[in-house]
Amino acid sequence: MKVLFMHPEFPGQFMHLAALLAKDPRHQVVFITQQKENRLAQVAKVIYSVPQQNPATHPFLERMERSVLHSHAAANAARMLKDKGFVPDVIYGYTGGWSNALFIKDVFPTTPLLSYFEWFVQSHGGEYNFDPAFPLTNEQEYAIRISNMPNWVNLHSCSRGISPTQWQRSRFPREFQSKIDVIFDGIDTEYYKPDPQAVFTLAETGSTFCAGDEVLTYATRGMEPMRGFMQFMEAAAMVHQRRPNCHVLVAGTDQSWYSKAAGEAKTYKDLVLERLSFDPARLHFTNWLNRGQYRQLLQVSAVHVYLTRPYVLSWSAMEALATGCLVVASSTPPVMEVIRHEYNGLLADFFSPLDIADKICSALERRKELQHLRENARNEICQKYSYQSVLPRQVALLTRVAEEKALL
Repeated sequence: MKVLFMHPEFPGQFMHLAALLAKDPRHQVVFITQQKENRLAQVAKVIYSVPQQNPATHPFLERMERSVLHSHAAANAARMLKDKGFVPDVIYGYTGGWSNALFIKDVFPTTPLLSYFEWFVQSHGGEYNFDPAFPLTNEQEYAIRISNMPNWVNLHSCSRGISPTQWQRSRFPREFQSKIDVIFDGIDTEYYKPDPQAVFTLAETGSTFCAGDEVLTYATRGMEPMRGFMQFMEAAAMVHQRRPNCHVLVAGTDQSWYSKAAGEAKTYKDLVLERLSFDPARLHFTNWLNRGQYRQLLQVSAVHVYLTRPYVLSWSAMEALATGCLVVASSTPPVMEVIRHEYNGLLADFFSPLDIADKICSALERRKELQHLRENARNEICQKYSYQSVLPRQVALLTRVAEEKALL
């Protein structure tokens, strides 16, 4: 089977599937992307370049223009493949805010298209207008509505779609949900697993933490409201006061990836540190960690906190569960699909730092008693969300789509 993957970032959510298919000599795997870095064995990368966006573009159309630029460059790359004789049996393309597969059906009109549907942005019911402290303006709501245009194009063009969770599929228009299967991306549970001998070392000081130490962990791409950073820090300050031996380790960048900037030339980290009191000897910001360091952080964690607005569920939450962390998480829809209170984690009110702190302190106090939560957490991920469990379903769907008649 000839498979064409399309994603602006390589390999994105397709890493495990592309690698698996490429190992089989019966398949030819080609990947169109803008990213030059990274390689997968036996996967042929076709790299395109994207011109700069027009600064005069209407702000509402910026996301659509980005998708058009990516998709135009990717379509040209696909035509060169076609001219060389490569015609895929099936295409698997990423959609969303910056899809690069908008025009691929014009290049290969008879090839079935499977689309990865990550998120359908809405002004209400999801990440926006959730926190009263961050209301949307009318203009922002207009921009959000129009930002889904790449999703609409792909919903119409694809033969089938995939969303990683039920919650993410539920955000798409009801009339298209029957077209979308729910199959998770896949967690490497052979890599993310408990290790009672693990040691995490702070790069700046050389201080070390071991499994069994009273370590409260939080990991995020960016320290921002989308992932409950402010609520976590308020809760952590309370924990510091109640538990004098607890060290707090915060991994991630001091940036906003999904939230508007803090303003006044400050970051959200700056803002919380100005108004909250911590013992500086027990508060540690690790900055960005490599994969091995991140795994060690999870392995030494006594309690790990994951908070999110109703948005895409982070891989980090699943990796923490796979590692057997005792997780305190927000009782928001994406989390509650995976974590059940007092079964494989503890749930707390996203808006209540006090509730979060209470749950953390209770978990620290009851660590031995709650060992079954760690075991259930790992078992749940291994059985339902590991790449070993989901890849056969992904391959089956991809094969079925390849065998169906394409939508023109």
